Amino acid sequence: MTTDRRLGTGHRSFTLSLIRSFTLSTSIAPLITFRILFGAMMVISTVRFIGLGWIEEHFVRPALHFKYYGFAWVEPLLPVGMYLVHGLMLVGALGIMLGAFYRLSALTFFLTFTYCELIDITYYLNHYYFVSVVSFLLIWLPANRAVSVDVRRSPALLRTQVPRWTIFIIQFQLTLVYIYAGLAKIRYDWLINALPLKIWLPANDTIPVLGPLFAHPWMPYVFSWAGMLYDTFIIFFLIWPRSRPLAYVTVVVFHVLTGILFQIGVFPLVMIASTPIFFSARWHERALRMNHPPAQNIAQTRSIWTPSVPAFMLGSLLFIFLAFQLLFPWRYLLYPGDSFWTEEGYRFGWRVMLMEKAGTATFYVKDSRTGREGIVDNRDFLNDHQEKQMAMQPDLILQFAHYLADYYKKQGLHKPQVRAEVYVTLNARPSRLLIDPTLDLTTIHDSWQPKTWILKE
Repeated sequence: MTTDRRLGTGHRSFTLSLIRSFTLSTSIAPLITFRILFGAMMVISTVRFIGLGWIEEHFVRPALHFKYYGFAWVEPLLPVGMYLVHGLMLVGALGIMLGAFYRLSALTFFLTFTYCELIDITYYLNHYYFVSVVSFLLIWLPANRAVSVDVRRSPALLRTQVPRWTIFIIQFQLTLVYIYAGLAKIRYDWLINALPLKIWLPANDTIPVLGPLFAHPWMPYVFSWAGMLYDTFIIFFLIWPRSRPLAYVTVVVFHVLTGILFQIGVFPLVMIASTPIFFSARWHERALRMNHPPAQNIAQTRSIWTPSVPAFMLGSLLFIFLAFQLLFPWRYLLYPGDSFWTEEGYRFGWRVMLMEKAGTATFYVKDSRTGREGIVDNRDFLNDHQEKQMAMQPDLILQFAHYLADYYKKQGLHKPQVRAEVYVTLNARPSRLLIDPTLDLTTIHDSWQPKTWILKE
């Protein structure tokens, strides 16, 4: 009994010590640097998106948009509305970067960015999800309490100290991205077969300097193992002060190289700009040239920011957020089969660029009364990107089948039946049927339940 009490007391003591360590104050500087760099990256990203004409391509021209489960109600606005949304997104990103009308700016950016991402699932990328999560967090963090337009407007807002958890929660999110991406690479195809890098690297053999190396058969194995080790362990080297400078050089080299090889937009810049949050507070203070507030402002300014919500409520909300982010990516384990083939539980799991997958999908629509059946030309409804993504993802195939049934019903067909002949290749393996080509897909409805209608790989 004495031992049990001591164990219980020790556990409570450790828990309280951990909680206190998160509530202890630290310099606000890392949070300020993160806000400025993240806001700058979002300004660049939004301007790039508008400049490349992607508003028209993504939201205006497509005849249909594939939906996230549970978000079928999210629809694009008229063209002028979508341009207005992206204008507001740009204003929100500028507000975050400058710390101007900060809460409203962060909320505006989060809502507009996430709304655009929810319109069409075929444009899903892990780094878009990362941006949504981080911009949501920024709404609640005091990232405008120094080096900001808001402080210039109202000096009483100035704070030099914040609770450690306000820095930790960003570090935690970055840690998940890296470590989960690394753990996902510990699989036979990636490490033993060097796939899909054995497919991707030779295609880049014209790149100056490095290109000729990619033709060597051993290079995909080097990149596969280096990528797994980097993602899994880089955070630990960023945390350790002695290895931090070299680790950050590695971050820059790694993301610049992946950006050159794989054309993945601003994601490399976002990660390069985010990881300095692991640097020491003194480094950030020097980078920002932060000084103590002028003497005349000290009397009216508190040095430590404290949240306005009760501690128990804040603790509960933080626990829920952290638990969700930790556990949700593992939901794929609840589904049978290879998630790379079925894609059940694949999204939102930080499983970054792990496979080369392609498919061809031919849809057949039959009139239930006459028995007449015809072949659908997917290009009549989808752009190239949508067709490519749909043809290898079972839930999107199902969505398209139901869309076709509704469309041809309006054209006069009686209770249209829709089947699909879908062949998919995964990591250069021979194409195989993904679903039963005789199955009427209109009889199936999507859900969180395992998709038993998907054929085994």
